[in-house]
Parts: sequence; C-alpha cells; structure tokens
Amino acid sequence: VQLQASGGGLVQAGGSLRLSCVASGRTFRGYAVGWFRQAPGKEREFVAADGWSGGMTLYADSVKGRFTISGDNAKNTMYLRMDSLKPEDTAVYYCATGSLVSGLIRSYDQWGQGTQVTVSS
Repeated sequence: VQLQASGGGLVQAGGSLRLSCVASGRTFRGYAVGWFRQAPGKEREFVAADGWSGGMTLYADSVKGRFTISGDNAKNTMYLRMDSLKPEDTAVYYCATGSLVSGLIRSYDQWGQGTQVTVSS
C-alpha cells in the first residue's frame, strides 16, 4: 500500500487547513489510521488516530478540540481537519495505517511521505 498525504501549506495563526491522505493498493477498511507530526529538531509525535471501521478515536491533548480526524470510504481518503492553528502546530504531518488504534508510532507500519504545515504568528 502507498499513502499520499497532501493539503499542507502556510497559514496564519487562527486559520484552518485540511490534510488528506489517499491510500492506493488497499483500502483503509479494517485498519487503524493515524496522523503524526514532526517539527524541526523534535521527535515525531502523535496527533490523532481512528478505527476506520468504527471504534475509538484518539487525539493528542495539544490538538484536542481543534483537530478532527475523519474518513471517506468512497474516496479511500482520510482527513485531518485543523482549526484554530497555532505556530506550535508547525511541522511535517504524516499519515499512517496500522492494525491498532494507538498513539504509538510502532503500532503503524505504513507511512505516507509527509506534508508541510507552517503556521505564522
């Protein structure tokens, strides 16, 4: 499977972006889907995760109430809607799939290439 993330860009603080992640080679059905991010000089960190076919949804405390993870079965695409963006949200955002809804990087075995999000103050 290949994951292609897109939708990043430059936005002012308080603005919004929607990231997309399209899967080719298989569907998201039955898998956990997740978003992670990595800022310069920092480790990759968990942002949000969801069970594609239902179940729990997880958010990092830093994004809870501002970000929303969702999916579209027909388009085989998952999204990360980001509202009320802050400069500290600046990072490369990665989508991933795995077998377990988790905030742990090791739970995911397929990763997209990342898309840059830059939030100016």
